[in-house]
Order: sequence, then C-alpha cells, then structure tokens
Amino acid sequence: MPPGETGGQVSAVARLREAVRWDARSVARAARAAWRGPGRERDLLVQSLKAAAAALLAWVLAQVWLGDPMALMAPWVALVLVQATVYSSILQGTRQFAAICVGALVASGAQAVTGDTTGALALSVPVLVLLSNWPRFGDQGIYAATTAVFTIATGTVSAAAVGHRLGQAALGAVIGIAVNALVLPPIHLRDVRENLSALAREAGEVLRTVAGDLREGDWDGQTAVGWVGASARLQDRLGALRSARGWSTESLRLTSGVLRALHRAPTTVLPPAEEDERFGRVTGHVTALTRTLAVAADEERTPAAPDEEVLRSYAELLELLGDSCRAEADRLLGGSAREDPLLDERTEAVMRELHERLQEGLREHAGQGAARTAVLGALLLQAENLWADLDGGDRTR
Repeated sequence: MPPGETGGQVSAVARLREAVRWDARSVARAARAAWRGPGRERDLLVQSLKAAAAALLAWVLAQVWLGDPMALMAPWVALVLVQATVYSSILQGTRQFAAICVGALVASGAQAVTGDTTGALALSVPVLVLLSNWPRFGDQGIYAATTAVFTIATGTVSAAAVGHRLGQAALGAVIGIAVNALVLPPIHLRDVRENLSALAREAGEVLRTVAGDLREGDWDGQTAVGWVGASARLQDRLGALRSARGWSTESLRLTSGVLRALHRAPTTVLPPAEEDERFGRVTGHVTALTRTLAVAADEERTPAAPDEEVLRSYAELLELLGDSCRAEADRLLGGSAREDPLLDERTEAVMRELHERLQEGLREHAGQGAARTAVLGALLLQAENLWADLDGGDRTR
C-alpha cells in the first residue's frame, strides 16, 4: 500500500477504476452495436448527429447569412428541440417559445422599472423560476428564467433586442422541428417489436431452465429462488415493452400523412397491443409457476413437491412450452409465420398425452395427501394457462 493511503482509500480507488472500466466497456459495446446494424444505439447516434446538425444550420442561417448579432438563441433552441419524437419536438417547441417570450418580456420590464442590472435580476428571476413550475410549460419552463438572465446580462433590453431574440428563438424552433421531422424522423416501431420478441424469448428461457432442473431432479429452495428471480426480471422486460409501446404510439402521431407521402416515415405495421396483453399474461403464468415451486421447495411450508416421476413429465411439458415461446419470439422479430409450422401440432399431441399422464398423477397424489395434490394441481393449471395463451394467440393471427 502506498504511504499515507488507507484501506478505505484503496477500496474507493478500486471502485472508481472498476466504474471507469465498466463505462469504457459499455461505450465500446454501444459503438459496436451502432456499427453492426439498426438498433437503439444507432437510433441514439442518429438523433445526436441530427441535433448537432440542427444547431449548426441554425447558427449559419442566423449569424452568417442573416448577420444577426444575437444569433445564440437560434442554435440553442434548435439543439434542444430534436426530441425523441416529432410530436415531442412540436409540443416542446411551442412550450419553449412561450417560455422564452415570457422571460424576455419580464426581463425587459424589470430592467425598465429598476434601471439596474442587479435589481432587474432580483426582481425578475425569482418570479420566473416560480413560474417555470407551471404545468403548461412542462419541462420547458426553466427557459423563461434563463432567457431573462441572458437578456439582462447582455444589457440589451430594448424593443428591437427583444424582437431579435424572439425571432431567433422562432427560427431555431422551426429548424429543430424540421430537421427532426424530415431527416430520418424517429419512429420507435422497432422498440416494440424487439421488446415483445425479447419478452417471449426470455419467458421461454425461464421455462426451459426450470424444465432442465426438474428433469435432473437436483433442485432445492435456492434453485427455486433463482427461478423466481428470473421470472421477476420478466416483469422488468414487460415494463420496458409498455414504455416502448407508449413511445411508439407517440412517434406515429403527426407522421402518418405528409411525412409518409414524402417517404420520410416508415410504414411498418406495429405489432397489435393485444400481443402485449397476451405476453403479459404469459409472464404472469410463468411467475406463478415458479413461485409455486419455490413454496413447494420451502421446508418450512406445508405444500410439498410432487413425485420425481411426475415432475419429469411436467418438465417435458415445460420444455415444449419454452420451445413454443421461442418460436413466437422468432415470429415477432421477423414479422412472419413460425419457422416450424408443425411445432403446434407436435406440441398439442404431446400436451394431450402429458396432460393425461399428469391428471393420472394428480389422482394418485390425491390419495397421498392434500399438500402434494395442491402443488401439482397449481402447476398443471399454470401450464394449461400458458398453452391456452400461446396456442390461442397463434390461432387468432
């Protein structure tokens, strides 16, 4: 240990180094993903470059071509208005322009009343910061206060100067909105499809993991806790899917008419919202299934796990359901039919056979006590619910 360096300092330095390495690896992964092909990382890169291009264009128009000495406002507004959706750009642009107008006018009035820079700041900024919380401004209200600071600090509060600022703000808003709408407008259809496919695939992976452990027969409470944790992560994916659905719905607003006629917006069909609900139910069934097994593995709880032979049959059933989830994931991501059209027929035949075998096991367990019977009945119910949603969704397409 270096002289004068305590163990706590070494630990802090080690954590800092690890954080830096983690961030560097994250940046590298994002760069590779953006290079490989379309995805979230490339979308972020495109949006960032668009924002920079909008700011540069606004500066060239305001300062170089128009020769306006107050050209700062145009690139500033253009930069922040390249939002995640075209609708957001227009909404935020309207709010920001209103906030800038209020800030410029209040600052000019405060300067006229006080005749002093410090007095004008003291009079206008507290009022404008308070006004920035007005819901009508959304998250753009703070621009009222910052505009007032810029206006008063530069000492130009005449009617002509205020007019210049408002004109530059309007120019920046037009450029930012136009660039966002006409240059690769952000349409978040892929986010829904990718999250929906990932949810189906991860649900299948959980089912196949449970099936493998049950088939081996070497599982306990700790193993079951791992299953429950994996199913809980499905809830996080479901939340991401719902968030992506909201972004996608918003990104399609104001882009279905002129922009599509100009081939500036995609016409890809968004997966129906019913698919979100269907796989939300699948996620719930998987979660209930793993929790039932976790309760059965808990020695301090009354319910007991079924016999190993019955569980091996159940594992075979779960594996088939996992394959069905994986097939659904491929279909959702590719936007086409399942790659294996016979999977449903084979799974249904095996499902009937296993169902009969498990029902027989349920009758046998009924004579051994209510605890095992209750667990097997709950497991069988969740498997039937899973297949009903997976098979039913395929029949309705």
